[in-house]
Amino acid sequence: MSTVAGPAAPSPAPETPSARPHLRRRSAPKVQEAPGARGSIPLRVIAGAVVALVFLLPYAVMLIGSFKSRPEILRIPPTYLPEEWHPDNYVSMWSTPETPLPDNLTSTLVIAGCATLLTLAVATPAAYYTARFRFPGRLAFLFCVLVTQMLQPAVLVAGLFRQVLSWGIQDTWLAMILINAAFNMSFATWIMHSFFASIPKELDEAAQIDGASRWTVFFRVTLPLVWPGIVTAVIFTFVAAWNEFAASLVILTSAENQPLSVALTKFVGQYDSAWQYVFGVSIVAIVPVVLLFAAIEKRLVAGLTAGSVK
Repeated sequence: MSTVAGPAAPSPAPETPSARPHLRRRSAPKVQEAPGARGSIPLRVIAGAVVALVFLLPYAVMLIGSFKSRPEILRIPPTYLPEEWHPDNYVSMWSTPETPLPDNLTSTLVIAGCATLLTLAVATPAAYYTARFRFPGRLAFLFCVLVTQMLQPAVLVAGLFRQVLSWGIQDTWLAMILINAAFNMSFATWIMHSFFASIPKELDEAAQIDGASRWTVFFRVTLPLVWPGIVTAVIFTFVAAWNEFAASLVILTSAENQPLSVALTKFVGQYDSAWQYVFGVSIVAIVPVVLLFAAIEKRLVAGLTAGSVK
């Protein structure tokens, strides 16, 4: 008995993305801006410009004054811009009879640079040891380190002079290098101590299991991780040694050994002052510090903000 086949059932149409709503590509959610965010951008720019102007205005006045003549600086009413520019002030100030500025600049660079290196050479191992080991008297040692930060060379200048005089190193760079290093040692130790303490000890233990010595662990494992702290200690120590005045004024008696901070005062007399040279020397004195900040600004910001976000 034969059967008659009915009409074939139509094949299902191919599914399209529109036919399957759950397979549609979803667009990324739009980030909603805070109310008034776009309107606040110009206000932020204006506020930033005002703050920058407040901080940069004294330096701008000092820079413009360095190109004026002395009579024009003392003129009443004053002029904001020089009527006649004197760029030769930056040439003549290096050969003034008041002080040998080339020797003063060299003295400042040597004292600040060597004091910074000596501070790092002593403070870095001290910070590492106090952060990694628990030894008797550790808290007392850290407290003494903190107390020394409260003292300044200006307070102890008489005692410091007697000390360097007994050692026979008065009026030498070595005396100021030791003094600047000693008074910045505590700050550098505390700064780097917090960075070393934030590194897990398991890193040191893993390196020692692989056969690394304690010094290898220190130089190749731990030290590269605390670069922001080291850079922070370097910049603050260098700036403090660069600007030191009181101890240098008493201990360094020779004009060629004195730093720029002391040499600058010799242009200001009781009856006469060479203000054009004061401004020019001040500009020259801040250039190395500005260059140092520009060179390590990224690492310095990382060091200052470390630990602020968990």
